[in-house]
Amino acid sequence: MLEIIQSGGWMMVPIIICSVLALGISVERFWTLRPAQIAPRDLLARVWGWMKNNQLDSGRIKELRASSPLGRVLAAGLLNSRHGRQIMKESIEEVAAHEIHGMERYLTALGTVAAVAPLMGLLGTVFGMIQVFAEIMSQGTGQANLLAGGISEALVTTAAGLIVGIPALICHRLLQRRVDEIVVYMEQEAIKLVDVLQGDREVADSSEAG
Repeated sequence: MLEIIQSGGWMMVPIIICSVLALGISVERFWTLRPAQIAPRDLLARVWGWMKNNQLDSGRIKELRASSPLGRVLAAGLLNSRHGRQIMKESIEEVAAHEIHGMERYLTALGTVAAVAPLMGLLGTVFGMIQVFAEIMSQGTGQANLLAGGISEALVTTAAGLIVGIPALICHRLLQRRVDEIVVYMEQEAIKLVDVLQGDREVADSSEAG
């Protein structure tokens, strides 16, 4: 394996760096973006229970904000529920935008790695082919084995770039899809909260729907 990496030349260095970045970002994001951690399914039901039992005080709201990103979104709505539907929705959207930005952290970098790594591999192959043709110009085509070896070495970087880029692209798409699904669920829960607190829906109905 080490010989193969060395045969790829200096362009293997940025490709290896890209592979480390892609692996680190993917592991961190898959661990961080666990749906149960970001938007627990039973969180809104717990809020309904506090509301029914008149237990929704500042301590409960503080606990809600510390629980999860969805908790912070719901807490923003609860704190501004007395100011009317529009203010309540604006406060929820403001907090939600901040939370979504946090969930999408590093995804742009992962997408960049997925796009750049194959291009780096292709660039390394181009450099390798330039060297091969330079050898042909200086020594002719009599040493076919050496030329074939040089071409195969030049193609190593393309293979390495694809090996890094394809999994990075798959991980990027999966993570982006996960973020989108979590955002949709958070929006649904926030809408239920707004409807209940603004009198458009009964708490019992909402808890059953959730």
